[in-house]
Amino acid sequence: MKQSKLIGLIGGMSWESSAEYYRIVNREMRARLGGAHSARSLMLSVDFANIERLQHEGDWAALTAEMIAAARALERGGADFLVICTNTMHRTADDVAASVGIPLLHIADPTAERIKAAGHSRIGLLGTAFTMEQDFYKGRLNERFGLDVLVPGAADRAVVHEIIYKELVVGEVRSASRDAYRRVIANLVARGAQAIILGCTEIMLLVTEDDSAVPLFDTTTIHATAAVDLALS
Repeated sequence: MKQSKLIGLIGGMSWESSAEYYRIVNREMRARLGGAHSARSLMLSVDFANIERLQHEGDWAALTAEMIAAARALERGGADFLVICTNTMHRTADDVAASVGIPLLHIADPTAERIKAAGHSRIGLLGTAFTMEQDFYKGRLNERFGLDVLVPGAADRAVVHEIIYKELVVGEVRSASRDAYRRVIANLVARGAQAIILGCTEIMLLVTEDDSAVPLFDTTTIHATAAVDLALS
């Protein structure tokens, strides 16, 4: 049997969601190949305390350098392609992709493809303030895939962001925060969102389809599953 490609995972942002990536790629590989099969992968896990500090300081040059160093280390380790296991750090994706000789599987692309296949065109986006407010993510969804992207209002964005950084990245899942996300989702639906992107890889720890009147697109599961598709291609 031909060996699958070696998946290079840039993780640790946070490790709570990186653990889900590892679980999903291995579960998917076993489901497809059967028996005791698992995914061939390398993970370089960064220290998220440093990443979080640089994000909130706005030092994207340092963050880009950190991601490039991780990408090059995985390439040297034999990875056949790269997966950045977080939505927010895809702000650095173009620079990372240009710095290595192996492909980068961008998290927004398989997500958008799933949304288009399901027939949706107007989509709500939840994520960190960086993902919701800056154009690196919304712009890609709009320009490459023609999606109309709605983000929460300023107060709701602050709630969504705070819950991610103060609770989810340290493994805290609170019922009050789930209720807050339900309210934010309902507000997006009331504005015409046909579906919701869980555009932070930790949000899947907090909400499920039961919390939304419209379909949820979990970027963690979609991205990890797409990595298996590519590994087996």
